[in-house]
Amino acid sequence: MSVESFVPNKQLISMTPSAIKHFETKLADQPGALLRLSTKMSGCTGYAYVLNAVTETQADDELVEVNESLTVAVAKDAVDVLRNTEIDYVKEGINGVVKFNNPNVVNECGCGESFSVQA
Repeated sequence: MSVESFVPNKQLISMTPSAIKHFETKLADQPGALLRLSTKMSGCTGYAYVLNAVTETQADDELVEVNESLTVAVAKDAVDVLRNTEIDYVKEGINGVVKFNNPNVVNECGCGESFSVQA
């Protein structure tokens, strides 16, 4: 699916200003790239977030236009798990970390790598 032919879904996810700046910087040297957010089965509690830079979306992705220069494609099978998630980017010491503030999460593993949602 081409990025030019979509109707954006602004209600699915949101990003903080620090996350927007972080991802705009990361994608600056990749013309036409956008972020793709999905989940995979992982860890001891169920799901893990997967965030990749891509140049093509999947046919059934939900597209969220964060601003004029940043679009996020959300995998269709992850929409219900990710609905209303806020993506943040925070500095922890010398490291930067992407945080997912997901109101659908009911349990997280101790290491923070996986999560579960209410069925």
